[in-house]
Amino acid sequence: MSSKAIVYLIPCFLDESSLRPLPAYLLDAVKECSVFFVENERSARRYLKSLWKEMVIDDYEWFTIHKAEEEVRSSFRQKIKEGKTIGLISEAGCPGIADPGQLLTEAAHQAGAAVRPLVGPSSILLALMASGMNGQQFRFCGYLPVDAPARAKALKDLELDSQQKNCTQLFIETPYRNNPLLETILQTCRPATQLCIAANLTAPNEFIRTKTIAEWKEDPNFPNLHKQPAIFCLLAK
Repeated sequence: MSSKAIVYLIPCFLDESSLRPLPAYLLDAVKECSVFFVENERSARRYLKSLWKEMVIDDYEWFTIHKAEEEVRSSFRQKIKEGKTIGLISEAGCPGIADPGQLLTEAAHQAGAAVRPLVGPSSILLALMASGMNGQQFRFCGYLPVDAPARAKALKDLELDSQQKNCTQLFIETPYRNNPLLETILQTCRPATQLCIAANLTAPNEFIRTKTIAEWKEDPNFPNLHKQPAIFCLLAK
């Protein structure tokens, strides 16, 4: 089954004050779309207006993804059936990467639509690129457990897996829990294990440093990550 529909995967900024990492050709795709499926309609509207000030927002159809419940998937399939050009926008970064847009992209393939991913900032890839760690073998693990004992066990498992496979482990946390996570990392991981902290990527106050656990413990300029968007990369030697 094939369709004339096109689904553009449109990246979003990582920091609202910095639109420079967004390539100009995104606007060409936006202008082709008549329907948008977005993680947050209000912020998506504001984002698109920042790219295209003349855009008449109410001329377009808007659907909120949430977690791509069946009702949303049904609407998405219907728009594909109608042959629409659809824009899929996540709240930050690239659609489908640690993002509920993945489920709609899967539905697009099942319906025979053309899926076109567009270039834009991915915090996961930017952190890995800047870490100096192994970019040939890596794994994004998402969120670690909130429970302290379970989190410590997860970190030990990630460290062991990293050492055995020479694999970079990437993970994230809700920004207001970053500092407790960092404390657990320093208490749990071995002194020689490398840790990269990448915070506020693409923003004016971007912070990226890779040190061993031992070096982080001795750093007098230890970062305060409270409510700062951050990604952690770990590589055990």
